[in-house]
Amino acid sequence: MYRLQEIPPRLREKMKEIKVLITDVDGVLTDGGIILDDSGVEYKRFQVKDGQIIPFLKKFGLLVGAVSGRDVDVVKRRCEQMRLDFHFHGVKNKLGLIADLLEERGLTLAECAYIGDDIIDLDVLLNVGVSAAPRDALPYVCDKVDFVCSLPGGAGAFRELADTLLHVRGNLDEALRSLDIA
Repeated sequence: MYRLQEIPPRLREKMKEIKVLITDVDGVLTDGGIILDDSGVEYKRFQVKDGQIIPFLKKFGLLVGAVSGRDVDVVKRRCEQMRLDFHFHGVKNKLGLIADLLEERGLTLAECAYIGDDIIDLDVLLNVGVSAAPRDALPYVCDKVDFVCSLPGGAGAFRELADTLLHVRGNLDEALRSLDIA
């Protein structure tokens, strides 16, 4: 799948302060493609490995959520299946919503990691503690983030960021030990 990247010391310190991980959906949890049938029903393909890490993120004290610019039923169902702490859909002002959400929980933007891939994500990416993008995000997005995943959207980019956060915090090995596979 991928190998954990070497993280520069400054970014490692920022990652240790993260208390909430938020993801965009299209282009991060999916490859960004949309399939429509003749009835207008929308289909998406998700990487199951992205959802497998959620219980471990929560176990080690991270809140996990999604904020999507689109409002699609299949995405809502996937977010429910993943048991995210929160998910919002059809959001045009992602930064405003996220700032309000964090404030309600007594958190700051500096304690938030966000992964996004497109122009609608830039405001958030430029204001959070740790910003990330899938390998195939638009170039002007990749140029602005702290961490560019080695994997593309829909192919485990979210998982790579989640594993990296857990690794830097010292929790990934503990998660593996809890499964008796380390």
